[in-house]
Amino acid sequence: MANASPVRVRFCPSPTGNPHVGLVRTALFNWAFARHTQGTMVFRIEDTDAARDSEESYNQLLDSMRWLGLDWDEGPEIGGPHAPYRQSQRMDLYKDVAQKLLDAGHAYKCYCSTEELDARREAARAAGKPSGYDGKCRALTADEITAYETEGREPIVRFRMPDEPITFTDLVRGELTFTPENVPDYGILRANGAPLYTLVNPVDDALMEITHVLRGEDLLSSTPRQVALYKALIDLGIAKSIPLFGHLPYVMGEGNKKLSKRDPQASLNLYRERGFLPEGLLNYLSLLGWSFSADQDVFSIDEMVAAFDIADVNANPARFDLKKAEAINADHIRRLDPKAFAEACRPWLQAPHANWDPADFDEAAWQAIAPHAQTRLTVLSDITANVDFLFRKEPVEDEASWTKAMKGDPVALLTTAREKLSGADWSSADALKEAVLAAGESHGLKLGKAQAPVRVAVTGRTVGLPLFESLEILGKERTLARIDAALGKLGA
Repeated sequence: MANASPVRVRFCPSPTGNPHVGLVRTALFNWAFARHTQGTMVFRIEDTDAARDSEESYNQLLDSMRWLGLDWDEGPEIGGPHAPYRQSQRMDLYKDVAQKLLDAGHAYKCYCSTEELDARREAARAAGKPSGYDGKCRALTADEITAYETEGREPIVRFRMPDEPITFTDLVRGELTFTPENVPDYGILRANGAPLYTLVNPVDDALMEITHVLRGEDLLSSTPRQVALYKALIDLGIAKSIPLFGHLPYVMGEGNKKLSKRDPQASLNLYRERGFLPEGLLNYLSLLGWSFSADQDVFSIDEMVAAFDIADVNANPARFDLKKAEAINADHIRRLDPKAFAEACRPWLQAPHANWDPADFDEAAWQAIAPHAQTRLTVLSDITANVDFLFRKEPVEDEASWTKAMKGDPVALLTTAREKLSGADWSSADALKEAVLAAGESHGLKLGKAQAPVRVAVTGRTVGLPLFESLEILGKERTLARIDAALGKLGA
């Protein structure tokens, strides 16, 4: 199955529901492999399931790929020599291939009813035998076929598996062998003539001349069936060769269970809404089964492309660790050019995220505070709560923060802090720090204890951006007014 042709890989999701991170990891590995080898990335939409597919999900897939920066060389909106790239627009082609497989004896019609199949499977299980299809309709006589059709039975079409082991070399797992009893004949057309995934996927791969199939481990069991189908397609002159397969490791979630698309942390939209950078998310997802180096977890996408080799993918399951994903994203936020960071935060400074009147937004204050925020954020959505004190007429009322900070004798401390700050140099954050430090020392408090009531009085929260730089940007008048308001709340 060696293939010396230029690399052609494909990403072929079904438009059902929101994209999930496991799907993104598959897209990323295919894209990185194509870019590393100067190959071709084919984006194909597998939308033959009319009951589950939706146009909304299709548009989400395209939007997600664009947001991630995973471009494609052939596919929707671009076209290419093997168009169309939506399976729903290729149905006649599949039926034609199925007929050729029937005519050549590679497939046959199966008239078994669902009830008959279930009964025979149960009997096989009870006897301790494999419970796959038993080949009953493999060699029906003309009279048997006529009898079934007279009954009004509508057959499905099954592919005839060879009566010999199927062996292939997986790019991740090495050589694998499947014996005939574990890979029975399988359906390729429903009774209503609709083609199944088992037919359309390999047929499209063959016609689009895909050289490498990189996909999830959950599809490994279908590979021997597809290898056999490829051989039949080669026999019919439809396929040129069998692609190389590489099955990517499972992504595990909570409780060491396979991460399901129904798990909240699996949704790509969640990460977009929280303000993950595409580069940060892709960096983390690349580590789910692959590593850049033993001592480096943070790297650019260009660096990943330069280093990526499918042979380096680990076969062991990879655990999704949200904390690590956040830490890597934070590192990518630090790497941004300051102007790029300020612009990346822009959506979270506007409705519906902002909790201030848009008329109160101060662009100069934002540009001044942005460099201090860039060193503190984990995700971009954190920016709203970190800077709202600048744009609100009054700070956020956070009673938990108030209770935590206003211990001991906050009136005395705030009164002294106000006095010291009133006479300080407001063009210097260091001078403001010295003022609060002096206020704390006069009450026997270190800076950490002294600045907590000031921070809550001014920003409403116990944690946030560097305090003294924040006070400098907020300005003397507004800072002192908020300390006065806090003293009033304390009954001073």
